[in-house]
Parts: sequence; structure tokens; C-alpha cells
Amino acid sequence: MPYMNQPQIKPIKLLFFSVLMISFLLTGCSSIKKTLNSKIGSNKLKNSFHGLVIIDANTKKEVYSHNGDKYFTPASNTKIVTFYTGMKLLPKNIPTLKYIVANDTLFIEGAGDPSWLHPYFQDSTAIDWLKNQETIALYTKNHNEPRYGPGWAWEDYDTYFSPEKSTLPLYGNVATISNTNGLEVSPKTFADKIIIKDTTLKREEFRNKFYVSSTEQDTLEIPFVTSDNLTKELFETALGKNIVLTQHFPSGEKQTLYGIETDSIFKRMLFKSDNFLAEQLLMASSATLSDTLSTKKAIDFMLDNHLKDLEHQPRWVDGSGLSRYNLFTPRSFVQILQKLYEEVQEERLFGIFPMWGPNNTVEEWEDPTTEPFLFAKSGSVGNNYNLSGYVKTKSGKLLIFSFMNNHFRVSSSEIRETMYATLKNLYENY
Repeated sequence: MPYMNQPQIKPIKLLFFSVLMISFLLTGCSSIKKTLNSKIGSNKLKNSFHGLVIIDANTKKEVYSHNGDKYFTPASNTKIVTFYTGMKLLPKNIPTLKYIVANDTLFIEGAGDPSWLHPYFQDSTAIDWLKNQETIALYTKNHNEPRYGPGWAWEDYDTYFSPEKSTLPLYGNVATISNTNGLEVSPKTFADKIIIKDTTLKREEFRNKFYVSSTEQDTLEIPFVTSDNLTKELFETALGKNIVLTQHFPSGEKQTLYGIETDSIFKRMLFKSDNFLAEQLLMASSATLSDTLSTKKAIDFMLDNHLKDLEHQPRWVDGSGLSRYNLFTPRSFVQILQKLYEEVQEERLFGIFPMWGPNNTVEEWEDPTTEPFLFAKSGSVGNNYNLSGYVKTKSGKLLIFSFMNNHFRVSSSEIRETMYATLKNLYENY
């Protein structure tokens, strides 16, 4: 009899433990959701519009969703989509210029590379190569871009975060000015165009006349007005020889010169939330699709191809997120982040994606009580603050989230505190 009863006992035990385990998991999920509901319902988020979506990166199981299908102004979270675009379209080293040799003349055109003599990158790859060439003809008409993106604030023309876009930007399209130990400016072309004056205005709107306060202690980066003639002048100064502007580009197969590693530009763009780098990366991406550089062309290609399966199609108009015309749902960002996780080697991805700490994006982790667990991109514009990225939990799981907050009237620091507390709870308990 014991031998006959034994097979009946085992299934009962298995069923018991299965029910117990399911009950435990459901209780855990219920507890997590209850905690998240409590955080989402806090007074700091009262009277504002907010959404949060969380999924398990490996199982793709949805952990939590609140207003996940609603559209939000993403601000610089848009740079996540620009990053994904660059990952899909740009090679290991960024295309820096295209060229053809015809009639003993080197015809060149820009490919959108933002790193030429940039204040941070200071890349001179193309400049050094061009110094060894003889007759150089520069073509600047390979684009259909206005200087600013759609929906940008016109009054920001003199602010560091709003440089103009161009096919062949030099020096980051900004004048770098310091007045701490005597007046210094880069590029030196603008040395005689700076006036010491106590004013909030940093530049005339339509000409390169700059203003620096007599008490200014910071190094300023002030966008300059781009033009073909200015590009020619800056080029000639950097090369130490004359070039010519041309109105045509010869037909034939174009060759490409490559610059610095694209990952270094991605990393700087995400870490500093650099609008200029983001816009130029979209233009550079479009150069892989067409001879005409076009932000819209890159966006349309991505929406029609690599992002066509998004559950909620976004309204996406620029690379940086400066425009309030952009609209994305939290679920869209989670789906894009999932694509990045699946398509980019993890070590590379988390080497590029910035860490986000209790207060903001950080270079070194600031919470001494925990290991770094948050890799995320923030995005802020007046009364809006969003954060999307990855949580590495204490249990070893990886969660993907998008936490979007629009139209709040409290301080951004209070929103950030709520976000960090919410995500830290996930880190500790999921």
C-alpha cells in the first residue's frame, strides 16, 4: 500500500508548493504595485500630469503602468530616440566629410559631424587631412534645414543650449569667451566683436556682436550666427590657406572621411544633455540615407522602419527635445529602451548611458548606501521633468522604465526626490 500511495502524495505536494509560490509572487507584485501607487499619489505629484511604465527587460513582463498610453512633452528624453537613431544608422567612426576630386580640385561637403574643433572634443581629424590637400572647394548647399528646429523658443538665440544647426559646424557653433584673466575668445575671429557691458543680453540677434559682463567669472559659450562666408573664414584660419566656396558639387561617387568614434559623441550628448550634439547627430544620420542632410528625413526613416512597431506612434520633430511639439508616451520610451537593450551589447550600452543619482545626472555615484543602480536620461523644460532608463535591482533583475511628469507647479527638486525614492524602492524590493 505505501508504494501505491506514494505517487499520489507527490503531485499534491507539488500542487501545494506551486500554489504557495504563485501566491508569494502575486503578493510581491501586489506589494510593489501598492507602493508605486502610493508614490504616484503623493502630494508632490498632486495637480500635475504624470505617467510611469515599468517592464522586466528579460521577460518583457509589465510590472507597472499608470498613464502609459498618454502623450507627454518629453523634453530631452527625446535624445534617447536620437541615440537609438545613431546606433542604427551611424558607423563606428562618424562620417566627417564627403569629397570628390575633379580637375585637380578637392570638392568637399559637410556630413553633419559636430566634433570639428569642438570646445570639448577639439577634433582636428579633417583639418589635418585637408592641410595636405591643394585646391579646396567647399560646398555648403547639401541641406534643407533652417537654423533652428520647429517649435524652438526664438528668444533663446543667445543661450549656450541653442546653437544653430549646420552641415559643417566648427567650434560647436559657439564662441567660447572668458574674462577672468583678461579677455580670451575662441575662435579668435570674434576677438574684435566682443563688448564688455553689464547686460543680460549676450549677443545681438542677427549679427555676431557679443556682450560680456565686467564681473563675469564663468567661461561663456555663446552661439554665433552661421553663414557661408563665416564658415569659409573660420576654415581658412584653421587651415592656414585659402579655399573657395562653390555653388555646385561634381557628379560621381563620393568618398567619405571618418572622424572620431561615434560612441564618444553619444556619451557626451546623453551625459551633458547637449542639444547641439543631438541635432547634429540626427543630421549626420540623415547623411547615410541621402546626399541632402535633413532632420526630417532621418526621423521619417526611423518611424517608417525601426520604430514602426511602437504601440503609440510619437510626434517627433527634432533631435534634442527643445521643441514642445514633440509628444511621446511612457510606453513608447520603454519600447525604444527595450530595443536598445536587445540590440546593443550591455557593457557598451551602460558605458554610454549616464548614471542618474538622487539629484540629477552624475559622473560618480552619490548615494553612499547603495551601489549604482540607475542608468537613465532626464529631460526638463519649464514645468516638465521626465526620466527614462534602466534600474538594476538588488536581486539582479533589470527593469526598464519611463517616468514622465508634465505641468507641475512645485520645484523640480521635489519631483526628482519623488522619482528617486520610487526607483530606489524598486531597486531594493523587486
